[in-house]
Amino acid sequence: MPELPEVETIARGVDERLRGDQILEAWFSSYPQPFKTPRSAQAKGLASRTILSVHRTGKHIVCELGSSQQSGAAQARPQQPDAQWPDAQWIVHLGMTGRLLVTTPDEPVVTHTHARLSLLSGRELRFVDARRFGRLEFRDLSRSHTFDAPGSEPLSIGREEFAALFRGRKLAIKAALLNQTLLAGVGNIYADESLFHAGIRPRRGAGRLTRSELERLRQALRKVLKQAIRLGGSSVSDYVDANGARGFFQLEHCVYLRTGEPCRSCGTTIRRILLAGRGTHFCPNCQR
Repeated sequence: MPELPEVETIARGVDERLRGDQILEAWFSSYPQPFKTPRSAQAKGLASRTILSVHRTGKHIVCELGSSQQSGAAQARPQQPDAQWPDAQWIVHLGMTGRLLVTTPDEPVVTHTHARLSLLSGRELRFVDARRFGRLEFRDLSRSHTFDAPGSEPLSIGREEFAALFRGRKLAIKAALLNQTLLAGVGNIYADESLFHAGIRPRRGAGRLTRSELERLRQALRKVLKQAIRLGGSSVSDYVDANGARGFFQLEHCVYLRTGEPCRSCGTTIRRILLAGRGTHFCPNCQR
């Protein structure tokens, strides 16, 4: 499943290429699974909207939309798209295998394409999801509140707030990191990698970690996430960015999917256990 760095990379790519563009019409597949908002309501709501910006919230990609003030003969990119306040949002959750791709109409439409947004610039924004665990939602902000992730933002959370998330919690720290109501966007890859860099075993009780250990973990989490974003995310399965390119952070993994290989720091064999229903990777020597 794409995690925070992958979703951030895609959101930045879509924003860079489509900010200020106008949606002419939207097509959706007949499968019901990807749609939190009915297909007809999404198609109607998206038509003629301007893409003001695209950003990540947790593991979601949020397209901020404005009512178009342009005629059909107007330019595809308004000079000041940010000056308009968004009055709608299109929210994309990639699920396990979802892709959000900026392409052109003449590109072949691959199997499992569930959404095609035709744009005034001549491009298309496509949502592709083989396993159909992703979700697409349209929000009219005159009738609904703006989308917000339930947990705290890992890249900006402060020391005290981070420590307070785990105070008194009996569950394992790995399971706590995966809890999206605590930290929004952290998944299996970056929980394992951050715990390794912090020197903390994944089975340790979250509420038993010292303040210094929690601060090491907060700093390690931020460092790992930022490095992964710089390298375009981890392509360990289906993930590609908005241009269809793979990421490179998988080449930097210290423990994730390295079961049986030597630790990059001490040479000890990397182990894998099942924790909170997820494969969990760690170094028995470096992590205490």
